[in-house]
Amino acid sequence: MLSSGNSCWGCSPGKGAMASPLLPVAGPSISVCMATYNGSRFVRRQLETILPQLAPQDELIVSDDASTDGTPALVREVCGARVRLLHGAFRSPVLNFEQALQAAVGEVIVLADQDDIWCPNKLELVRGHFAGRRGERRLVLFDGRVVDEEERELHPSIFALKQSRRGFFRNLYDSSYPGCCLAFSRELLEIALPFPHRILMHDMWIAMLAELCGEILFDPHITIGYRKHAASTTTFARKFEPVRQISERAHMAWNLLVRMCELKYHKKI
Repeated sequence: MLSSGNSCWGCSPGKGAMASPLLPVAGPSISVCMATYNGSRFVRRQLETILPQLAPQDELIVSDDASTDGTPALVREVCGARVRLLHGAFRSPVLNFEQALQAAVGEVIVLADQDDIWCPNKLELVRGHFAGRRGERRLVLFDGRVVDEEERELHPSIFALKQSRRGFFRNLYDSSYPGCCLAFSRELLEIALPFPHRILMHDMWIAMLAELCGEILFDPHITIGYRKHAASTTTFARKFEPVRQISERAHMAWNLLVRMCELKYHKKI
């Protein structure tokens, strides 16, 4: 059970908080992409767990979807010049994340939700998975804990809770790939953008492309605390009525087929 919001809740392996490196570290550059909307309640805590992990070659991109609670000002206050703050009026987390991803220049992309908490070794683990792997369409899914609004543990493993595993049809039905646990290569991002019109889940879209024409790794390290609360909007929290779920999965499958045909025509696969 978590006892303190300031603990790193036993990240494995944990190293404790540290200042951002002053010199570039070995390994690829990382773009951390966050989408925000009225996130002032939790976003400071999340940013404070991300910023110490950024190396000089890394970037933090925050795309805000017309928040009305002062979220952009809070992001700027916490991050200063370290953040690239983008603005939009999408009323859509998918389009909001797409704007952040389109602006990313890093060799590796890491998605971040506005209300989670990162373990202090997350980007170190990410960098290790992608070092020397340039040119590969690679996606890594990390494990995490589910916590409540006060960061008390509700479940020790997202992998166990979701019975996460590979498989195209299995994940088309019930995705194992919450965006808050994903890291992926620029090569995968390049075939994922632009997102199809009216796609419901950006994280599932990216992961399903990796299922079809990439490499996927599951890393059991706990790297985040997924904060479960009433306003959560990630794939992990969403549940749909059966008819809508079938329609959305059919739409996803059709768009995947179209994208794969486009890639084959342009000889990218």
